[in-house]
Amino acid sequence: MGGVSGLFYSSVPVIVFVLANSLFNLTTAIWASLGSAVAITILRLVRKEPLQPAISGFFGVAIAAFIAYRTGSAKGFFLFGIWASLVYCGALVISVLARWPLAGVVWSYLNGSGMAWRKDKVSRRGYDIATLALAAVFAARFVVQQWLYAEDYTGWLAFAKIAMGYPLYGLALLVVVWAVRRADKRLKELDTEEELSDAEIEARLRVKYGESPAPGTPQ
Repeated sequence: MGGVSGLFYSSVPVIVFVLANSLFNLTTAIWASLGSAVAITILRLVRKEPLQPAISGFFGVAIAAFIAYRTGSAKGFFLFGIWASLVYCGALVISVLARWPLAGVVWSYLNGSGMAWRKDKVSRRGYDIATLALAAVFAARFVVQQWLYAEDYTGWLAFAKIAMGYPLYGLALLVVVWAVRRADKRLKELDTEEELSDAEIEARLRVKYGESPAPGTPQ
């Protein structure tokens, strides 16, 4: 997500757009927001910071600016983000219903930890809760921002986009961290139980065939 700097950089094009639109006109606001996104990308490149947040941010601003241009309205700048929130919310909820909660799937993919957690109901339930927490964030963003869009509150739309962005993501990610730690602990406990079970089986076989139990195995 780009850390603290990512939070700042993602807010700049939105603020620039609203200020330029209020001081000048829509066309100036569109070009000003695009220019700020390009400037941020160049700055991150010069400072050798990760480019992925800047590049994805630039394309997001470009799409938003294009919609604002096509609709001829400043509030159109926020339309893509509003409906994207609804799509993300739907995808997260569907993933839970399909028993492939995206919070767990994405985390496992990024860390290469595998999908063993899906076989354990307790671990999967934790990731279900984390995924639904993320879904709730996107649902809240859609409901609030769609209402502001319908009421033509462009300035408040900008405020809501920033305030309901990374801060809410941060709260939801706390739930994801809880789910990850819960699942990791649970899987380690299951592995330990499985190892003990294997040791018990080996000990019983040794006794059955008249051999001495291996040192450290349960009697």
